[in-house]
Amino acid sequence: MRDYSLTGPEGDTAVENGLAGADWYHSPVDRQEFLALMTRTNTTAAWHTALWFALLGVSAWWLITTWFSWWTLPAAFVYGTLYGSVCDPRWHECGHKTAFASKRANEIVYHIASFMDLREPISWRWSHLRHHADTIIVGRDPEIAFQRPPSFFKIFLEMFAIVSAREEFKKYFSHLVGRLTAAEATYIPEREQQKAIFWGRVHLGIWIAVIVISISQRTFLPIMLVGGPSLYGRWLLMVYGATQHAGLAEDVLDHRLNTRTVYMNPVSRFLYLNMNYHLEHHMYPAIPYRNLPQLHALIGNDLPAPHPNIVAAYVDIFRTWKAQKKDPSVFLAPKAK
Repeated sequence: MRDYSLTGPEGDTAVENGLAGADWYHSPVDRQEFLALMTRTNTTAAWHTALWFALLGVSAWWLITTWFSWWTLPAAFVYGTLYGSVCDPRWHECGHKTAFASKRANEIVYHIASFMDLREPISWRWSHLRHHADTIIVGRDPEIAFQRPPSFFKIFLEMFAIVSAREEFKKYFSHLVGRLTAAEATYIPEREQQKAIFWGRVHLGIWIAVIVISISQRTFLPIMLVGGPSLYGRWLLMVYGATQHAGLAEDVLDHRLNTRTVYMNPVSRFLYLNMNYHLEHHMYPAIPYRNLPQLHALIGNDLPAPHPNIVAAYVDIFRTWKAQKKDPSVFLAPKAK
């Protein structure tokens, strides 16, 4: 078994082997076409964000007005999913500062989505930058969600954010006393560390306030509306998220070997903000999510064959996970077109 921590020996080995901060393969694309795809606009992101907030508002109203009835379960399912799962691609795209042309709009939505995603915003911004610089490099990438050999029990727990919530609250309590975790200290630059501590305290304060209100009002409704959906609504985040890298190669410098693209229907593409084109995103992360299908059309001939749908992707993922239980060195080699 490998040590996936950022403070173990694998990180030093990655540096020695030239895998840390290395140059990655990029599929060729015409410069003028690339610059056109880089163009950012507020219109698409504003429409998608407004629709998301509207759906959140309607489902929250449904949950409130049907509280403690048989309709509470479906209402909580819809609201929780829109809150605890659909926030993640918004967090992601605004964290890259590519969703909106407006820097302020990116920051506002990023901070809202960070709380909903149970992620301290400064720490996770730098964590994600490392994830892109050292994608699935063991000992360097802090976001390897599916480690080898896979633990199906942990995967099940993470459908309710139990594993990630435990780690995030450890971080919050470290921030409360003015310290970073050992892992955070490896990727957050010194100039940003006090900001991370501040926002960790803010997030923890909101959680405490919501819990106090719930106790004082003798109802679970406040925490079902704020904070709780980060746990009970996380299932779709996991369903989509596993398609990104699970079962693929570690310690390679070619995103075609460790990241996959999966075709999805229009509803999933809205919920996931085109992150199903994940291979294209990792090759060219500065391209806004709305233009990833066009990027796919431009460089698709140089990429592995995309999975035709989520079910096909999971057939390969589960087959690989099953093999990794016996031999953790097994990985899925992408299929050529």
